[in-house]
Amino acid sequence: MLDIASPAPDFTLPDSDGNDVTLSAMQGGPIVLFFYPRDDTSVCTKESIAFSEHLADFEAAGAKVFGISKDSVASHAKFAKKRELTVTLLSDENDSVCEDYGVWKEKNMYGRKYMGIERTTYLIDANGSVAMTWPKVKVPGHVEAVLAAVKAL
Repeated sequence: MLDIASPAPDFTLPDSDGNDVTLSAMQGGPIVLFFYPRDDTSVCTKESIAFSEHLADFEAAGAKVFGISKDSVASHAKFAKKRELTVTLLSDENDSVCEDYGVWKEKNMYGRKYMGIERTTYLIDANGSVAMTWPKVKVPGHVEAVLAAVKAL
């Protein structure tokens, strides 16, 4: 997990259309990065839809919003089309960004240990520093809390 006020690690990742998105190229306004485990699963779908439904509010506040998982570009494209998502999804297939942001963790389900993404959201300020973090996100009310934090910057 990154500390508040620490520099957000830069990255370049492909979006669901295969276009590269570079974090440092977007400095100058708030950026929301929500890390989620997997495309088209129940909770991940609810979270992605909630961010999509509020995307215009984030944009009105000057913020850009990106969802990041290890799923492929093709998987993101299929997920976005199926669920009519408007939020940009980024593919971190080699999990380097997930590791840089401290969200690639050992998990435990029914006594089975495995590595996976811990649902986490980062708010990055206009200068490229971590302004807020939300680890172990619970989806209900989360997007509204992130939007309020963006507006408070």
